[in-house]
Amino acid sequence: MSQLQLLKQIAEACDDKFAENIVVLDMEDISLIADYFLICHANNERQVQAVARSVRETFERENITIESIEGFQNARWVVIDAGDIICHIFHKDERDHYNLERLWGDASRVPIAISQQ
Repeated sequence: MSQLQLLKQIAEACDDKFAENIVVLDMEDISLIADYFLICHANNERQVQAVARSVRETFERENITIESIEGFQNARWVVIDAGDIICHIFHKDERDHYNLERLWGDASRVPIAISQQ
């Protein structure tokens, strides 16, 4: 499975749990941290955790090793590091504050079409 196919699956997993404003940034030429950032937000802590669980399950189903998950308990900003792909799942207020899209403004956005079910 290609990284873009995996990103589509992850984006759909986020969408299934009603994550909002799902954005994928191509970080390959910008940072050594990861190839892609997937960024989204949810409106409350329970929803942030539900999105994070859905993303974790998607990685596990595809036998992708998760290197770390940070912030799950507080559910304000959950970071799931799977090496080449890092998922940032924010509480809406935190996303507005940290604004990663602006911070990494040199990164191009990757269009991901989410299937409607």
